[in-house]
Amino acid sequence: MTERGRDGLAAATLFAALVLIYNANGREIGSYDTQTTKFAARELMLRGTLSLNHVVGAKPEYAGRWGFVYAADGNYRSVYSPVPSLAAAAMAWPFWKLRLIDIRAPLAPALIAKIAASLLVAAAVVLSFFTARQWLPRRQASLLAIGLGLGTGFWSTASQTLWQTETAVFGLALALLAFAAQSVLMSTRRAAAIGIGLGIAGTTRPQLAVAVAVLLVGTWWRARGRVAAAATVIVGLFAAAMYAANLRWFGHPLGPLPLLQELNSRIHATGASFGLRFDGLAGLLVSPNRGLLIYSPIVLVAAAGVRQCVRAGWTSPLPWCALALAAQYALYGSYAVWWGGHTYGPRYLLDVLPLAVPLAAVGMSQARFGRLRTSLCAAALVWSMLVAATGALCYPNDAWNVDPSDVDRDHARLWTVSDNQIGRCWRRGLSPQNFTLIRRAAVRTVGR
Repeated sequence: MTERGRDGLAAATLFAALVLIYNANGREIGSYDTQTTKFAARELMLRGTLSLNHVVGAKPEYAGRWGFVYAADGNYRSVYSPVPSLAAAAMAWPFWKLRLIDIRAPLAPALIAKIAASLLVAAAVVLSFFTARQWLPRRQASLLAIGLGLGTGFWSTASQTLWQTETAVFGLALALLAFAAQSVLMSTRRAAAIGIGLGIAGTTRPQLAVAVAVLLVGTWWRARGRVAAAATVIVGLFAAAMYAANLRWFGHPLGPLPLLQELNSRIHATGASFGLRFDGLAGLLVSPNRGLLIYSPIVLVAAAGVRQCVRAGWTSPLPWCALALAAQYALYGSYAVWWGGHTYGPRYLLDVLPLAVPLAAVGMSQARFGRLRTSLCAAALVWSMLVAATGALCYPNDAWNVDPSDVDRDHARLWTVSDNQIGRCWRRGLSPQNFTLIRRAAVRTVGR
């Protein structure tokens, strides 16, 4: 078997294993702000529309819930990007046409969300494996991919429902596979992959505009003008389509985003949406209940690539990935709701983990792993996987987000050590919601 064939076999095995593990809990782990996306996906398949009029008509109390908005075009819609709904509908469509699921079933929206999220995140990890493979032998690249897929919130959060993260990380991973290629000349095909990937990421999560802009500038710096222009045009087409949809539906080019300021103030007890604040920058990394380094210390492997990043120069993809990562971290750290609402562990920094893959790969390729360093890395990986598995199997049985007070309003709880979310999950045990999608109500209409 050729090297390419062995890589393909490793990637296929990795993808299948991840999809199986992501779905091992047999449930969707949603939140109040993930409902509209999965409902829109089902409505698109069932009625050919992204509006939520029938959903609200069937359950009028939805009209007052977060995520549902009465738009300028006279329809109820989601405040979030329609891109994940489009992706989810496309992925669930074959299951529906093969009569493996009934999209009218009571739990069909949850099943659609889980199918799409698990497939997209698994695909993002596989793309990251191929990115790492440009610097690492197959075994090490596989280990890096396992750390990304099972040692972070990719397992406990992104793969469990349609948070927008699942679609955004797929787009970023696709773009980075092409952007990080070490060949000097960038082909038109690579430019197309960069444009499509960044277009998906940017229209899914408008907050990723900073990282998208940095990588586009990097493409112009590293590639011929014609090639970079092709990537930029593709991103522009995605942006134009989103602009047109927002203008038509909401009467504003930014869609419902201007409405979120009021909603954030009311629900999360915050003031301005953005502002320089130490608690956000520190909290994203070391908050006992939201810090990335607390929940997934394995990501520190990427720090090993910083020295090479400095040495490589701007013709290398490494400094551009580091710059995009730093800029996005600064943006999320300045966000008033940096903790991400009701969730398990870190949420927003999951969006940019694909950017850390080239740094981690080059760091692993050049670092000398003695006994002590190997032991520390192994311990970090084991802890990260244990914590991720805890979220996938136990959350939200812990009820930490609302007990003894709502974390969205009692922000001091984000820094609580004695009653931290991980420990609470361990004490409360497995979630009784596990395996709810392995029921007739998930795949068949009641009465059939």
